[in-house]
Amino acid sequence: MVLKETDDDFLFLAEDEPAAPVNEQTLGEWHLLIVDDDEEIHTVTKLALSDLTVLGRRLVFHHAYSGKEAVEFLLHNPETALVLLDVVMETDDAGLRVVQRIRDELMMDELRIVLRTGQPGYAPEENVIKEYDINDYKTKTELTRSKLVTSIIASLRSYQQIRTINQSRRGLQKIINAGANLLEQHSLHEFSEGVVTQISSLIGLHAEGVLCAQIEDDGSASENIYVLGAAGNYAPYIKCQLDRLDNERIVEQISKCLTTRQHLFTDKDTVLYLGNETHSAAVYIETNRPIDALDRQLIEVFLSNISIGYENVTLFQQLKHAAYIDPLTKTPNRNEFIQILQDTKRYEAENNVAVLIDINHFSDVNDGLGQDVGNELLIAVTFRLIEHFGVTAQLGRIGADVFGLVGPESELTPERLQAVFNQPFHASEHALQVDATFGLCRLIDTATQGLTILKHVYIALNKAKKQIGTNYQYYIADMEEEMAERLALLRMLRQDFSNDRLELWYQPQVSLKNHQVVGMEALLRWPQANGQFISPAVFIPLAEYSGLIVEIGSWVLEQACIQVKKLEQQGFSELRIAVNVSMPQFRNHGFVQSVIDCVNRYQVRPASLELEITESVVMDEPKIVIEALQKLKSFGIKVAIDDFGIGFSSLSYLQQLPLDRIKVDRAFIRDINQAVGEVIAETIISLGKRLHLSTIAEGVETKEQEQAVKAMGCDEVQGFMYAKPMPPDELLLFLQQQKRD
Repeated sequence: MVLKETDDDFLFLAEDEPAAPVNEQTLGEWHLLIVDDDEEIHTVTKLALSDLTVLGRRLVFHHAYSGKEAVEFLLHNPETALVLLDVVMETDDAGLRVVQRIRDELMMDELRIVLRTGQPGYAPEENVIKEYDINDYKTKTELTRSKLVTSIIASLRSYQQIRTINQSRRGLQKIINAGANLLEQHSLHEFSEGVVTQISSLIGLHAEGVLCAQIEDDGSASENIYVLGAAGNYAPYIKCQLDRLDNERIVEQISKCLTTRQHLFTDKDTVLYLGNETHSAAVYIETNRPIDALDRQLIEVFLSNISIGYENVTLFQQLKHAAYIDPLTKTPNRNEFIQILQDTKRYEAENNVAVLIDINHFSDVNDGLGQDVGNELLIAVTFRLIEHFGVTAQLGRIGADVFGLVGPESELTPERLQAVFNQPFHASEHALQVDATFGLCRLIDTATQGLTILKHVYIALNKAKKQIGTNYQYYIADMEEEMAERLALLRMLRQDFSNDRLELWYQPQVSLKNHQVVGMEALLRWPQANGQFISPAVFIPLAEYSGLIVEIGSWVLEQACIQVKKLEQQGFSELRIAVNVSMPQFRNHGFVQSVIDCVNRYQVRPASLELEITESVVMDEPKIVIEALQKLKSFGIKVAIDDFGIGFSSLSYLQQLPLDRIKVDRAFIRDINQAVGEVIAETIISLGKRLHLSTIAEGVETKEQEQAVKAMGCDEVQGFMYAKPMPPDELLLFLQQQKRD
């Protein structure tokens, strides 16, 4: 075929007719871009090369008619292998400018470039060809079809070799990076992807493969096969079960490889076995041709070396799993949940909420039915939460009996959360009806750090626990301020207690028979620099919550014994001092002995010390309290129950307590002139008499109240009508004055 020769035409000079083409199976495509401002050149070039197959792949032609069009096309088609580029187009050096932009701006180092020109005088300098990595330069008048084909074949081979080298380098880099970052969250998947890429490059294929392992995310044996690493068309299936691939052959081949623990080589694909008796993986690669013997040897050598790295990565994956996954429920643990909170806040804060679920009285299940039943209950709660919220929310186990959820606020409502606990949970042979308390925090109302978010949800949860009548609470900023104030107050309390700034005051208790002082109640006072006092109703709960009350309680007992001794030395030997005792003190295993040691150390009569407990303390841990009081009672120490009637405690416990005295709460004395208050006060006093206990009414402020309790048979009174709480020096003066009167 010969065209009329002109300066601008692309001429095929006369040559021998080629033999008839042989039909050849193509295994892919080469994308070739023709850049020329002459439309006829495009047509002739495409016609000349239309039947060409290079390295088993056919040519796909693309067209650009200016340098600008060429750059725009390459910008959106990075897989282009070769450019046939005219030098002279809209300008004399338009083609050379395209070359410069390809290399410097688009950074397309693998793309091969063949320059063509119909004007030899505009040939590029030798240094330009070297600098910009140009494969070939031809004038259009010297080209025959065979010369053009030769140039294209050489360029495409060069392109494939460069791609293979770069692909190999990238694959090795991924493996190196995975090995250097084994503790990263996705190290196993990164390692797997590197193996896929590297094996593909070894045998000269694009990385179209899937690495699957017969392991869970923690590396333990599993019946399910998961996609660990992938490239090409299968990359979206990473971390999914293999069955999700819409390709029965891949599933079948990988399953067969993992079962037989052997490589599989077929005309269509190659499946490579990787692992040992503990960890099994298979690499599937679409080859569409058989792998030759040399490539098989190369792959086997590579796999023998990489298998150790795979085992190491799997081991570290197991260690990471132990660090971030709760072993009982198989859900994220506290560390991982904190990261989930942080990621959700960063990317999807709008309309999402974080929730903490605290199972009420879970310790009772463990103590009463055993830890195995408790564990089964936790698993049952996990399944129920997944059933209700698994599709829309992320679940984690934050503590022993605390679960966390993050998801849409429209789904994680208090009503829907409560619905999880409306039906009993089955644990072993038990059907357990449990309830829960919920703390909620809208992510738009909280901080960016996961740990701070968790703190805010805990603040809401603790607030909900203290509320009566509702079992949930949303976090608001005022709660943190309130919590900060409480913590600041607690720090100040610790400091003032360490610096001996707390004071113990005493309020006299008077006999109704002769109006003589028979004892005192010790009352803790916390003075401030401005002369005012912080109410015990504020700081005592703080001290109990923090555990500081144990130290303070020991100090109060010691001060009371010292005061008893001083009063004895002043001639007041028959007086007693009543000291309030809280639940944290009873829980302290050394409490009973510390009281006895204190009495012995200051050599005071045991009967001169009286311990006051409230009904709520008895109901909290009846067994502990009763055993402790019985030991103290046997030593001679007196016991009184304070605020009787307020806690609605069981009378059965009242019978078991080794009591000496019942105190009628001031709330009933205040209402004693009303029918209800009168009945309750009279009932308590009558009950005390039937149990042979002394009774004392507190909060007596008027003569009418005194006469009323006296008529009911009450033995003693305490209140502002007789004396207010006073420091030790004033107490001594008060007693001395009464003695003179």
